[in-house]
Amino acid sequence: MEVIVAENKEQKGKGRVGTLENPEAYANVPGHIIPIIEREFDDFDNEAESFLSGQKEELEFIPFRLKQGVYGQRQSDVQMIRVKLPFGGVSPDQMDTFASVVEKYAPLVKGHITTRQNIQIHHVPLRDAELLLREIAEAGLSSREGCGNTVRNVTGDPWAGVAADEIFDPTPYAGAYVRYFVRHPTTQLMPRKIKTAFSGSDADRAITGIHDIAFLSRERDGVRGFEVRVGGGTAIMPRIAPVVSEFVEADNGDYLKVAEAILRIFDRQDWLRVNRARARIKVLVDKIGIDAFRELLDEELEGDWVAERDFGPELVERLSFVDDEESRAPAVPPTPASPNGDRSEFERFLAGNVQAQRQAGFSTVEVKVTRGDLTPEQFRGLAQTMREFCGGNARSTVQQNLVLRWIRDESLYDVWQRLVGLGLGEAGAREITDVVSCPGTDSCKLGITSSMGLNRAIKERVDSMQIEDELSKRIHIKMSGCPNGCGQHHIGTIGFYGASLKLGDRQMPAYIPHIGGSYEGGVAFGKRLKSRLPAKRVPEAVARWVRMYEAERSAGEEFNAFAERVGTERFEAEVKELTLPVDFSLETMQEFIDWQRATPYEVIRGEGECAI
Repeated sequence: MEVIVAENKEQKGKGRVGTLENPEAYANVPGHIIPIIEREFDDFDNEAESFLSGQKEELEFIPFRLKQGVYGQRQSDVQMIRVKLPFGGVSPDQMDTFASVVEKYAPLVKGHITTRQNIQIHHVPLRDAELLLREIAEAGLSSREGCGNTVRNVTGDPWAGVAADEIFDPTPYAGAYVRYFVRHPTTQLMPRKIKTAFSGSDADRAITGIHDIAFLSRERDGVRGFEVRVGGGTAIMPRIAPVVSEFVEADNGDYLKVAEAILRIFDRQDWLRVNRARARIKVLVDKIGIDAFRELLDEELEGDWVAERDFGPELVERLSFVDDEESRAPAVPPTPASPNGDRSEFERFLAGNVQAQRQAGFSTVEVKVTRGDLTPEQFRGLAQTMREFCGGNARSTVQQNLVLRWIRDESLYDVWQRLVGLGLGEAGAREITDVVSCPGTDSCKLGITSSMGLNRAIKERVDSMQIEDELSKRIHIKMSGCPNGCGQHHIGTIGFYGASLKLGDRQMPAYIPHIGGSYEGGVAFGKRLKSRLPAKRVPEAVARWVRMYEAERSAGEEFNAFAERVGTERFEAEVKELTLPVDFSLETMQEFIDWQRATPYEVIRGEGECAI
């Protein structure tokens, strides 16, 4: 199939080391991955002032600030700052810095862990954005290319390096990938954003299947390499990324070369730029097929540009993120604490949140962060816990949680007690009560519904059900405030995306359900139901589906197997009465008001800056 591409488009490399687009300033400390350039903050300040004074048009200013990770909100005159945490890595000092900037610049006084392992800070006035960026930079944190048509935050398995099932730890190579492509000329104004993931095992805790480009660790005859996948994504055209190469060497730089070739191909597809809402690499792969894309890739790798680059072991060695975490691991505590009396709550925490590392004597603790939100007190408390019990190591997760690593087994009770004191000691990470959602209409221009409000309502309902059934606990509930996939609703066991209902001259917030999605050990998209549930009735629908599953399943039957057996019609029938419309009255007024809102609902949707 013929694909129209831009001819003779200049696609430069990064240039010599030490230039503005290729600075050489790396520190192998979690978070210190993207080089910080002070001049960029000066430029941002100058550009922001030009915009605020009316000297620069908004459409001219937006692409500039997006590259600095500063994103417009649905509320006027405030911004969201998206701080990149490559593979989720974060240090105690950086956690303290998040606490500081949240206190100073965020009116809601909280930071938010996203489903891409970033930390987002919302409602920041534009004039404060440059001050915030400078402050986080002092801790080695960067928001560079956190937004815009760039290579976004590179996600990874939070258990990489300590998981028993991984082939090899992809962390050093993920770090090199980040450093190679940030500020790369080819990746500054692509047709759309590129999302990348690295996974060290086939358990695929980085969910590679929904990424534009993904790398899974492989080994052949003692040589490290990656299986490369291209063209995954969710949103309005969900696709699972197919394999473009079964093995690409890692240590000789081939994986970076192949990645640049893929990005060069994508960047030249000018036909994708016509409709920016669909301008993703998955659309190209879907249009021509993976075999044709593989042919394009082979041709690209024969191009003259390859000889102009510095691919090779020296490049990988220079760029790799090498951090000997074990050397900082804590010693055995002299007087560890232990439960005095009833151990049931602690045992529940151990079962739901703690995993043994492959290194004997150490475990990880997954901190369940409700809705991904952390207060300054929690940031600081976690930082101190990391210093005392983890050797200073933690990683955010794609489920909006935080994984504390390198905890001595003897210290697990002490750590749990610290978390309880911070309001973060709840058991059940990645279980049915660990609900995932995007910010929705709390801040996003594209939001249709208050997905964060629904998250709170569903969690309260599920908590009240006091579910003890082990199979029901494995249900994952995810939701987005619009059809896009920021809340990962496509891969939830039960998923929802925001919509609306029109009843006469009034509007009602609503959700479209999906049933049977999965992200564990491989991606499967849930089936969309022919139901449109008013937002205020969604928690009741969840409760009915869970109880229906428990009552009608076969012995040992997982939820998704049950859903496949009984079909979508059974789920639709169970909630049919909940979908019936109502007339507006004093008795039904609350159904016309979204969760955590005080005024009648109406669809107010702007243009998302992701597509600008």
